[in-house]
Amino acid sequence: MSSSRISGIFVRGRRSFAALTVAGLAVAGGAFAAPAAAQEGPLVDVGWLSENLENPKVRVFEVSVDPGVYERGHIPGAVNISWHTDLVDPVKRDIVSPAKFEELLEKAGVTKDTTIVLYGDNNNWFAAWGAWVFNQYGLGDQVKLLDGGRKLWEKQALPLDTKAPSFASSDLTLPPAKPELRARLADVLETVDGKKNAVIVDIRSADEYSGKLFAPEGSKELSIRAGHVPGAKNVTWSKAVDPETGKFKSKEELRKLYADAGVDGSKPVIVYCRIGERSSHTWYALSRILGYEVKNYDGSWTEYGNSVGVPVVNLAGTVWQGK
Repeated sequence: MSSSRISGIFVRGRRSFAALTVAGLAVAGGAFAAPAAAQEGPLVDVGWLSENLENPKVRVFEVSVDPGVYERGHIPGAVNISWHTDLVDPVKRDIVSPAKFEELLEKAGVTKDTTIVLYGDNNNWFAAWGAWVFNQYGLGDQVKLLDGGRKLWEKQALPLDTKAPSFASSDLTLPPAKPELRARLADVLETVDGKKNAVIVDIRSADEYSGKLFAPEGSKELSIRAGHVPGAKNVTWSKAVDPETGKFKSKEELRKLYADAGVDGSKPVIVYCRIGERSSHTWYALSRILGYEVKNYDGSWTEYGNSVGVPVVNLAGTVWQGK
């Protein structure tokens, strides 16, 4: 064997060894890996997130509603956000105050350059609520939902951790709030009366929409009237996702789904459900994925169905019996 050939083999081997060494350090330590650019659009997939758990410019938040879910195991490095106390005002029915929200984000080390990934249980309902709050407080461009949420992460047997992370506090000043992303009862009534040119979408089940059910089984937040807002279109939230993975359907499929119901983005949209969490999921699909002008009515049916003197369509004719 010639010396040049031996030399060539040695050089190629040395390069291969170096490449393997760098790759090994990147995988093992994370600190040697160059941060990957965030995926384009409002969603990230489980593959991208699993490769960016050590990325210092990515902060993951779990927003689940079932007690103990986070504590039993969460995506490594994920910060827990309690919907009941961290995203809402615990005294009055309102979203979290700017000061408290800013404090929560600073404790998690969030800066204006952080890519924020939200996920949770229950098909990302409450994670989508979280995204809606982040958007209201001007951070929408930094926020992405984990497509498929906790359901898909567990389905693919990806790692879970029980250790709560800690981060160096940041100094964050929230941009001006965007109240135009939130609908109030007055906005809904003005739309019903024809004073506002908007389309209302009820994303609850067909039985809730018709008035057959006051609320899903086991729900504690109730109204004393059943039915729906007059003129509201019914597009159940679940039609927007793949039932096996929990991932949103393609943009083309979503556009057709809502267009078939008369929602094509040509008019502003108001979405509602029972307490605003399922409608946040639809708000995300219509607003962040399709780019329509959408408001989430978080008062939803528990406010509307309990309001005195408002018009209601009750196709089933049910009457509240105090149960």
